[in-house]
Amino acid sequence: MNDRTILIQQPSEPTSVGETVFERIGGEARVRELVDRFYDLMDLDADLADLRAVHGPSLDQARDKLFWFLCGWMGGPDHYISRFGHPRLRARHLPFSIGNAERDQWVVCMGRAMQQVGIDAGLADKLLASFYNTADWMRNRQG
Repeated sequence: MNDRTILIQQPSEPTSVGETVFERIGGEARVRELVDRFYDLMDLDADLADLRAVHGPSLDQARDKLFWFLCGWMGGPDHYISRFGHPRLRARHLPFSIGNAERDQWVVCMGRAMQQVGIDAGLADKLLASFYNTADWMRNRQG
């Protein structure tokens, strides 16, 4: 484990004893709604074209993988780990060219998706800070 592992840990903002972010958001149905809106926006919003281009012709696999990952990352079921093992996010994203534009567009897209599906603004801000740190760590090229 290295220092960057901290960047991908679950945000800990429970509202009551034992409540996870996963529960606070509304469980699997809400995580799926968030992920679907995220990828829908990527297809719809012209200012996200660089990010969309990184994903190839179909978003189906990406939708499922992000959903599975976020469920576990937010404190819910570890769907991703049960299918693929440790996320190894940086290693799994190395084949994709990720620079500042893709990082920024990913965070903007997720922010829009959280707003549009009605995630509590305070929680969304905390999640965006974690998402930004992770997205920044995923960069594998300058610019």
